[in-house]
Amino acid sequence: INGCSLHKESEEAAQQLHNEESKKLDVEKLRKEAVQEALESGEEDIEADAPKTGKNQFNYSERAAQTFNNTLKSRGVATEPPPSVQFFSTVTQWDIYDAYIQDLKKQIIDEELVKQAEKKKVVGIQHDDISSNNNNNTNKINKENDMVHSQNMSNALKILERMVNQNAEDEIFQDFKYYEDASDNYRNGEGTLTPLWRFLTEKSKKYHVTCLRWNPNYPDLFAVGYGSYDFKLQGPGMLCCFSLKNTSYPEYSFTIDSGVMCLDFHPYYHSLLAVGCYDGTVMVFDVRVKGNKPIYTSTIRTGKHMDPVWQVYWQEEDLAKELNFFSISSDGLVASWIMSKNELKMEPVMQLKLLSSSKDDPDDVNLSGLAGGCCFDFNKYNENLFIVGTEEGIIHKCSKAYSGQYLETYHAHHMAVYALKWNPFHPRVFISCSADWTIKIWDHTSSTPILSFDLGNAVSDVAWSPYSSTVFAAVSSDRKVHVFDLAENKHEPLCEQLIVKSKRARLTHVCFNEVNPIIIVGDDRGGVTSLKLSPNLRKVHAPVGEDGEILPHDPIQLQVDKMEKLLQAAST
Repeated sequence: INGCSLHKESEEAAQQLHNEESKKLDVEKLRKEAVQEALESGEEDIEADAPKTGKNQFNYSERAAQTFNNTLKSRGVATEPPPSVQFFSTVTQWDIYDAYIQDLKKQIIDEELVKQAEKKKVVGIQHDDISSNNNNNTNKINKENDMVHSQNMSNALKILERMVNQNAEDEIFQDFKYYEDASDNYRNGEGTLTPLWRFLTEKSKKYHVTCLRWNPNYPDLFAVGYGSYDFKLQGPGMLCCFSLKNTSYPEYSFTIDSGVMCLDFHPYYHSLLAVGCYDGTVMVFDVRVKGNKPIYTSTIRTGKHMDPVWQVYWQEEDLAKELNFFSISSDGLVASWIMSKNELKMEPVMQLKLLSSSKDDPDDVNLSGLAGGCCFDFNKYNENLFIVGTEEGIIHKCSKAYSGQYLETYHAHHMAVYALKWNPFHPRVFISCSADWTIKIWDHTSSTPILSFDLGNAVSDVAWSPYSSTVFAAVSSDRKVHVFDLAENKHEPLCEQLIVKSKRARLTHVCFNEVNPIIIVGDDRGGVTSLKLSPNLRKVHAPVGEDGEILPHDPIQLQVDKMEKLLQAAST
């Protein structure tokens, strides 16, 4: 019998049955001896105490079920055997020779067929080249007639997406448009920031927000640059343009090989965006052009910074009226970039020479090496005048007309200067912030600051408001936004508010909207938070008559007079 089956009446089967019976008897004998020993020692009956089953006694019920066994069926198939034919033949040497000759002729015919097929392919390619233009024209016509992939359909879908987004976030949009903090009527010298939207994408979570800029023509559109301030974690960067009309996804997005450090919109050609990168490259993007490539890029041949570019600034050329912008880098160079027809040309404006005093005579100052530039800003009332902040904490007043020397040097801070901004209303006042925890307001005709504020943490960025000459906002590394109004309080901020919950996060940049009463704040987690200013934070201090009506006045001159009063009070 196949397998391990045994005949029941065989000797081997009888021997196996005997072995099984003996094992059972041994087990039973051991169990009885154990019970007897337990009884002699005074213990209770083991068999009575032992549970019959190992199931849960508190939530278990025994059930029995009997099922019908399926009947077994056997199926057999019988087939006829394939027919077999006997064949035999005798092969001679001539038969073998004829078979080889026939196979050779077949191979020659196959090779000729392959050659003819290749010739037909060449002729077909030439024919395709001739007819490709006609096909392209027909494809263009088909695309124009294709309603699904047309530009009208794209515009309709964009409008629909904005409508869905505004319906989903209707409460936030209502706050943005109509909400005013009523508690400002009962408290003077204090204000609040109302959180609105947080702009964040999956790709931007691993980046730092390195720059923020509002579009000068479209008040709902702003650009965000993504990179890294940690030189150990450098990699590709990203550039996104968000709109307040669609807060869930960026309107435009560009990926860049190096981290984005700065950007700036052109004040007149609103689609042009200048970008500075960590590897020293500067680029110009046109956000209207579809694709991921810039329209201009700096190269080693046409000129390039050797260190990270920390700031770019558009300015119209005086004589040629060509499109150009300026940049500043850690390599100690302030450069002008002119957009010609085919390339981006670099023209050095100034080398930031490092000042060091001699040991013998502290008043004798000589030049040694180049200082690392961190930030700069051009005066809106004098296009040749600009200020530069360095890594050593020194601020230089410079002019494009005198590129060989500094007009004035301010020993402003003890650590790197992170931001410099001219006041948008007063031509002599500018503000600076630094890693030494301080914010200082300057009159460029004086070598000492007018006012100084210590925030207790490194100040990452500072920005003047576009509606008042005495209001500015600053962000610090303790995740707070500080809003000051010097016309209300010269010593403390009107608002000091925590923005990010994570203790490891820090804020990097702040920017005011030119039209709406909101600010945007970037952090090192790749997020941008928008906040609405309460009424106490956006006072214009217009002249009011006896009956409470606003008297006629010049709004620009009003802001200049406010700052002049502040300068006079500081000088006395």
